[in-house]
Amino acid sequence: MAVGDLAYFNGTTAEFTNCYGPRWGRHKIRTRPAAGNHEYQSPGAGPYWLYFGDAAGPAGLGYYSYQLGNWHIVVLNSSVEASTGSPQIEWLRDDLFAHRTTPCTLAYWHHPRFTSGPSGGGFMGDAWRTLHEFGADVVVSGHDHGYERFAPQDPDGRSDPAKGLTEFVVGTGGAPLYPFRAIRPNSVVRVSAYGVIQFTLTATAYSWQFVQELNASVRDVGTATCH
Repeated sequence: MAVGDLAYFNGTTAEFTNCYGPRWGRHKIRTRPAAGNHEYQSPGAGPYWLYFGDAAGPAGLGYYSYQLGNWHIVVLNSSVEASTGSPQIEWLRDDLFAHRTTPCTLAYWHHPRFTSGPSGGGFMGDAWRTLHEFGADVVVSGHDHGYERFAPQDPDGRSDPAKGLTEFVVGTGGAPLYPFRAIRPNSVVRVSAYGVIQFTLTATAYSWQFVQELNASVRDVGTATCH
């Protein structure tokens, strides 16, 4: 997964070719991306669709889903309308209903719902509410340039160990790192370092580790079961 802002600063064809391609592009064949706001610095995020093709879902929409073993994976677009009644949320409801018997669900998009970083979060509240309603498990976002993990929360940011979604903010792919500011409730781990998150998905559970770029040291690790 790649959670947006993939080719700085303007998501141009040249930036995808000359910046993203020689580095993260070696993983392109297995990447299912989400669009970020920097992709939309180019009109309609056109170079993003051109670079990733069908791997980014239907051109121009930016939301799609796929199966990965026992897991249902949902990719949303936080740069287009995502309020209740919008085409994206109506699609999400239909998609989750069609996969309601799938044991585990992970969703990812660019702008975080909750974050202690400078953006302040607050995005995609109706998407989170819909995922919570259907018993989803994990949300991964980027946008703020750091790593943060939250304990399971409901759509309003209240602790919800039984049914809440665990959020990972992973904006650590190469752009300058941001400081953490007002620490949000339920924030349990924060790391200001470059790195990647690795998930291991099993039939009814998952594990994670945030691997820091320097010396490949593991800075956060854990396991959880699906709802």
